[in-house]
Amino acid sequence: MNDKTIGILAGMGPRSTAPFIEQIIDECQNQYNASLDEEFPKMMIYSLPTPFYIDQPIDHELMKKTIAEGLKKLEDTDVQFIAMPCNSAHIYIEDLVKSINIPLLNIVEETLNRLPSDKLRISLFATTTTFNSQIYQKGIAEKGHQFIFREQWQDQLNELIKNIKVQKDNPLNYELWNKLLKATEQEVDYIIIACTDLNAVADGIDTSIKIVDSSQCLAHAVVKKYLDKTS
Repeated sequence: MNDKTIGILAGMGPRSTAPFIEQIIDECQNQYNASLDEEFPKMMIYSLPTPFYIDQPIDHELMKKTIAEGLKKLEDTDVQFIAMPCNSAHIYIEDLVKSINIPLLNIVEETLNRLPSDKLRISLFATTTTFNSQIYQKGIAEKGHQFIFREQWQDQLNELIKNIKVQKDNPLNYELWNKLLKATEQEVDYIIIACTDLNAVADGIDTSIKIVDSSQCLAHAVVKKYLDKTS
């Protein structure tokens, strides 16, 4: 029996926590056929409210300090490693890694590693904060892909993410989501979903575009590390 305890620093945003845990459970079933309750991992989940805003400037020092304190609290519960299902938090990944003494998985690296080797037209659905940080665009370029994005897509994304935070099941959210997908279908081959709040509308996608869900990529990495006997 695996005695590891997984640390999950979640709550960024609050509605992204439950879908991420579901993805980890799915990955346990996919990677090692877990079925009995006792076959699933122990997880310490800390849902951490942070000073993040869709339509206001972010106090980056306060944000980094808040996340680092959350990581330290999780480390103090004797978890063996931590995952953060929040892309914006990874803007500070270098400093956050140094703030604790256990491994911290990197959602950006795990997502970029899941891209195919073929040279493709790739877009990014993320918050303005994540987009402006360039943490994904740099990796996309390094892998030889062409990055495609239109300014008006970000305005639509911001409206959608804000609506999800206020009311997850609002039918307008699905209208905005479908409108975004239709706008990109002729221009891109792959979309990286780099905002975990978007998981609220990502199910049942009807599009010819391939979707790479950063949250799912991180969940896959969590279970893989959980199973790794050398770590």
